Amino acid sequence: MATHETRRLSDLDELKAFTHPLRLKLYRALIVADTATASQLADQVDEAVSLVSYHLRKLAAHGLIEEAAPQTGDGRERWWQVASHHVSARAPSPEEGPEIVAARTALSRVASRIQGEMYQRYLDEQPAWPAEWRGAAFASEYLASLTAEELRLLGQEMDAVVEKWWARGKAAEAAGDTEGREHVALQFFGFPFRA
Repeated sequence: MATHETRRLSDLDELKAFTHPLRLKLYRALIVADTATASQLADQVDEAVSLVSYHLRKLAAHGLIEEAAPQTGDGRERWWQVASHHVSARAPSPEEGPEIVAARTALSRVASRIQGEMYQRYLDEQPAWPAEWRGAAFASEYLASLTAEELRLLGQEMDAVVEKWWARGKAAEAAGDTEGREHVALQFFGFPFRA
């Protein structure tokens, strides 16, 4: 059963497994779907079922996803779910070796590219969304002067706020409140820079 606790990726093989763009897309698709088969996911990511099955097995081998209870009576279908709804590749320690640092950087680059693609797709499709959704969507950038500790605390507060709204949405869906509900991507970055 999928957990709501944050899974910290620290193992080099885990990080490398998650760095593949298709695997990251499949993981995200499973978060949205809760459970899905390789065929269902292949339709979502526009890839061959055999390729999707291969990458799902790789994610499962690292404990990132797991088999889910069958959703239909067809025993030939293999259902999948994420092992944890929250995965973090944040560095737990500044003393990591260069291979781990390189793998984290590679994963961050892949995730950033996919996040950018998602937002670009929204911008392309924005005129087709109802006015209430266009008015509710936001993109913000704030430039603040913080210490490393203040940035860490800000990140924790943002995580807590998003977790609250995520839980609220899940509870509403479980209660049958699906009217007007859409999937929403929230992408936040907090990093130092020098002008």
